[in-house]
Amino acid sequence: MTKFKSSSVKESIENALHGLRLALSSQRNFVIEFLISIVVLLLAIFLKFSITDICILLVMIAIVLIAELINSVIEFTLDAVYKNNYSKLVEMAKDMSAGMVLLSAGISILVGVLLFGSNIIKQIQL
Repeated sequence: MTKFKSSSVKESIENALHGLRLALSSQRNFVIEFLISIVVLLLAIFLKFSITDICILLVMIAIVLIAELINSVIEFTLDAVYKNNYSKLVEMAKDMSAGMVLLSAGISILVGVLLFGSNIIKQIQL
């Protein structure tokens, strides 16, 4: 067993939770997106969204948070491999990685506007 392999499922879960704690303690954008997610879910519950709508919100939230984590991993990996030296290819990879987060966040906002808009209209018509 190497020092990088987990010896048990429990240890794997502990390592994953440690990774999430690292993201929450060091990645400002991840924290902002996480807090917005909590507000969005609480608002959806308050507005009595259907289970289907809440599931859609959860999937969109997961996509954004996962994209942010992947972006961070890509950036850390490139910085480690290239020792923070400038490279046009590194810049391009980081920009595309950031674009992935922006695209997922933009689509999530659009989905949120559609879901919240339709649910608020339903609430007003009652």
